[in-house]
Amino acid sequence: MGTPINRERVDELTEQELTKLIERTPNSKKRWEEASTHLSSGVASSYQLIEPYPISIERGHGPRIWDVDGHEYIDYMNGFGAMIQGHSNPVIGEAIAERFPLGTHFGAPSGDAAIVAKELGRRFGLPKWRFTNSGSESTMDAIRIARAMTGRDTVMKIFGSYHGHHDAVMVSVGSAGMDDPEIRGTRDNYASISYGGGIPQSIVDMTVAVPFNDAEAMERRIEELANEGRKPACVIMEAAMMNLGVVFPLPGYLEKVREITRKHGIVLIFDEVKTGLLIAAGGATEKFGVTPDILTISKALAGGLPSGAVGMTEEASKLVESGEVNQVGTYNGNPLTIAAARANLFEVLTDDAYAHLAHLNDRILAGCNEVIAKYDLIAHTVGIGAKGCIVFSDTPVTDYESYFVSAEAMELTTALTTLAWLFNVNRGVFMAPGREEEWTLSVTHGDAEVDRYVEVFDELAAALRA
Repeated sequence: MGTPINRERVDELTEQELTKLIERTPNSKKRWEEASTHLSSGVASSYQLIEPYPISIERGHGPRIWDVDGHEYIDYMNGFGAMIQGHSNPVIGEAIAERFPLGTHFGAPSGDAAIVAKELGRRFGLPKWRFTNSGSESTMDAIRIARAMTGRDTVMKIFGSYHGHHDAVMVSVGSAGMDDPEIRGTRDNYASISYGGGIPQSIVDMTVAVPFNDAEAMERRIEELANEGRKPACVIMEAAMMNLGVVFPLPGYLEKVREITRKHGIVLIFDEVKTGLLIAAGGATEKFGVTPDILTISKALAGGLPSGAVGMTEEASKLVESGEVNQVGTYNGNPLTIAAARANLFEVLTDDAYAHLAHLNDRILAGCNEVIAKYDLIAHTVGIGAKGCIVFSDTPVTDYESYFVSAEAMELTTALTTLAWLFNVNRGVFMAPGREEEWTLSVTHGDAEVDRYVEVFDELAAALRA
């Protein structure tokens, strides 16, 4: 079970580490303050914000990055999961360098696009592909195709899952009040809650959320919606949830979802933006052996260049091919991006690379588990492929509700996660902020980098118990 951690000790260490961070990073603070004059909040995306201010990164190479103050870090954030190749990977760099003198954009086909599409089809088991420039664009296009296939409007998603920043999926993500049972409703009838302002209520109402790992609840809700004349066009979901740390599907769950969606004539979309190419060569589709009707990928596709793709069955693709669905975008299939993706798929993310990532994840999980046992912490680890995390709870997370076990536990867990981020960054380990995030390994990480992560975790645990 583990011994409870003293909250006062957590707050004491947090104050110490915050002071240390501010003393170490004056140039990051200065750059952020100057940027705030013309850049809203001083950042290009709200997800880059963190207290007391974001750390400004100057360069990266392999598994390491350097900030504007000259500090070196082992990177476990890896661009929110985009940099499984490692920074400045020479194979990706060579592909970009060879492509650049030939032209970087034409708005016309390039040969590499068909080659990349064929390889994605081999890996993920879907025959037809189109390219986009981000995960959000990919899920947006996937939902549009699903609506055209079914002639229906309602979207079903998993309560607590993030699928990008377009209106249809900015619903019941991490919205205010979702941890309050009176606001979120029951498992059989979750409320549709807007994720921030600017989203029409009519759009919010068209998106219905159901719990993860509960196929029976999904089917009951589908039947209720059908009786109301609102049968879903699609179910969009991550096969393994990746924004509550890492949450695996329970045995048989995905197979049941596949059966339910086929039974009710609903398009099944796997959002593999965070799992595709990261947890296996063919992502969650390969790892768990269930193939959707439509699949989206993005982050790990092109070595850090903006990219995305939508994989489809022949049936779904016919709607695009006929022009009934307009899947468009000026930069779709950009030759520079596609050249990077081709090099990435054929020369970087090889079978040997995935064996190396599996070894690293086994090593980091084992090391962290030893620390948890050594200091009798209330925590456990979860990991798969290049992804993993430490969860400061002894309760297995199976869905959003189990993630929020109680207000008191949630408050302590959030405080621990904040402390862990500060503690890591002050010791040269760069993590994504927030308890919902996970680490991302790269093919350039090695045993030494993994062992350093474990060493810092050991230091943190020792400090908590001091």
